[in-house]
Amino acid sequence: MFHTKLLLESQLEQVFEYMTAERHAGNWGMDISHWDWVPGVGVISILDYGLAAGEDKAVHYVQEWVERNRRQAGEIRVINSMAPYAVFPGLYRRTQDSWFLLKAEEIAGWMLKTAPRTREGALEHTVTEAADFPEQVWADTVYMAVLFLARLAGLNGERRMAEAALEQTLLHLRLLQDGQTGLLFHGWNCREGCHMSAVRWARANAWITLAVPQIAAEIKGITGIPDELHIRYNQLAAALRACQAEDGLWHTVLNRPDYYKETSGSAGIACGFIRGVSSGLLDASYLASAEQALAGILPLITNDGEVQGVSGGTPVMPSVEDYGGIAVYPTLYGQGLVMQLLAQTLALPGMATGDTPPKERQGDKLE
Repeated sequence: MFHTKLLLESQLEQVFEYMTAERHAGNWGMDISHWDWVPGVGVISILDYGLAAGEDKAVHYVQEWVERNRRQAGEIRVINSMAPYAVFPGLYRRTQDSWFLLKAEEIAGWMLKTAPRTREGALEHTVTEAADFPEQVWADTVYMAVLFLARLAGLNGERRMAEAALEQTLLHLRLLQDGQTGLLFHGWNCREGCHMSAVRWARANAWITLAVPQIAAEIKGITGIPDELHIRYNQLAAALRACQAEDGLWHTVLNRPDYYKETSGSAGIACGFIRGVSSGLLDASYLASAEQALAGILPLITNDGEVQGVSGGTPVMPSVEDYGGIAVYPTLYGQGLVMQLLAQTLALPGMATGDTPPKERQGDKLE
């Protein structure tokens, strides 16, 4: 199935309008007016859409969002509240407003000097909710915090920030990657030396699949990228491609085809494949998998722009069975990850022009 430029633009507009509608106020999954990871992924995605598609109104929305919520910036310093800062380097480049740079460097200083770490040196995953996960490493951290650190390093050229971003990325891959399958576990308990419920959760894999190419692209001119990162990322991508369902989506537990398919994780993985190809980490054959995922996701966008099939907030659950019972409802991160997939597809040279379907141009078949 081939998707024209006009279709992708129309879907992006609908998803954007749904995300930013005022009627979602007070809804945990869709309320964009607070400072945490859920709206953070939302504004990261909106800015990505604005820059990739040349939509000034989307960029302006993110600028206005930060202005409305800037009093909240820094009030709570946990890993999940770092997510919105990932837009600051891009906004600084756009506006040259020194506040974006100074605030970003202040927050990065907290991450480098004060943020809790596990005994291995990985950032401990901390949240805004009244919950503690001592000595726990979660895949989510790479997207919620390390991506911001890498983007700031790409802006200011500071080697120590670039090296810290690389160190955290590699630590998370080492601690979370399953040596047998190449997939990632959701979390690692450093105190107990185990992966807890040892679940290969789709959205955990998506956060890292999507973040790593962006991190590598930001820091590659500042510090060397070791072969280990390339090897581990390619192992992950190959393992993910191997468990992609026929309709292009991934199951919420990757190795459990009896569990439901989940949209946000599928979009994040597919967009990560596009980012991986664009950054040179993956070969072009992965674009076929991304196209297949897009074909499966587009029917899940309603006429008013709601992305369906998104699982709710998910800490590391006690058992694999608990992951199969996570409720499904609209969220900003679900909207956002689909938005990123659409925007990055639209930005690919010749991929959405309506001239030649990608599978014919590349010689790949969609299985």
